[in-house]
Amino acid sequence: MRLAIRHSTRFRFSRPVKHGLQRLRLTPKATHGQRVNAWSIELAGAREELVYDDQNHNRVTLISVDEGAQELVITATGQVDTVDQAGVLGAHSGHMPLWSFLGQTDLTKAGPQIRRLIAQVERSPRGMVPTLHNLSAAILDRVAYETGHTSVATSAEEAVAGGKGVCQDHAHIFIAAARALEVPARYVSGYLMLDDRVNQSATHAWAEAWVQGLGWVGFDISNGICPDPRYVRVATGRDYRDAAPLTGMSFGGAMQDLQVEVAVEQQQVTGQQQQ
Repeated sequence: MRLAIRHSTRFRFSRPVKHGLQRLRLTPKATHGQRVNAWSIELAGAREELVYDDQNHNRVTLISVDEGAQELVITATGQVDTVDQAGVLGAHSGHMPLWSFLGQTDLTKAGPQIRRLIAQVERSPRGMVPTLHNLSAAILDRVAYETGHTSVATSAEEAVAGGKGVCQDHAHIFIAAARALEVPARYVSGYLMLDDRVNQSATHAWAEAWVQGLGWVGFDISNGICPDPRYVRVATGRDYRDAAPLTGMSFGGAMQDLQVEVAVEQQQVTGQQQQ
């Protein structure tokens, strides 16, 4: 499947910016199950300073905001070819050792709420993958998908206590629980083509767990499935902070408004058959 993606982020500042830096993790990975056919990032109100791969093997673009800018627009567009691998990514690779995905972070630390959730998950005699699917279902049953109740600073434990959250919260809860079960797990940010619309107001997030004999396996807790060809992986990490699409700071101009627009749609492949 070929997916055409357009992701635009617009910052407006109340006063001219004196200095600002942003790290962009907006370039998809060429990895198992996906091939980047074309990709570009356009900037208005900023300039590119450096492109590098971080410790999680994410492609990072460092940009500086133009002095005096009162608006910053970042637009990522491209095409990604995907194939169905039933959510299985396979062997571990990259700079981070596998054991690093067992350690909890501030956003994924398992407290009493998550430990009670774990105790309710049925351990399947068919192995770890069915057990992790049971965990995914238990999370969605306990924490309803509902916007407006959590933020990027909300921890997994807080989201379980509140009983409401979004895909980022579901991923953090899954990661916290998997690590408590001594299963390496990581956060994934990316894009999902929805069946009922092209335009969206945010990117998507899910989790991956490392399973003996299979390697990394993806779990989209919010939708109750393993990722399929509608998904595009962009960045991974121990939690949201490692894989956030944009992170940074600015001085001299308080942010007044932020608008995010995402469009993901299937594109017909003509001519040579897609590999």
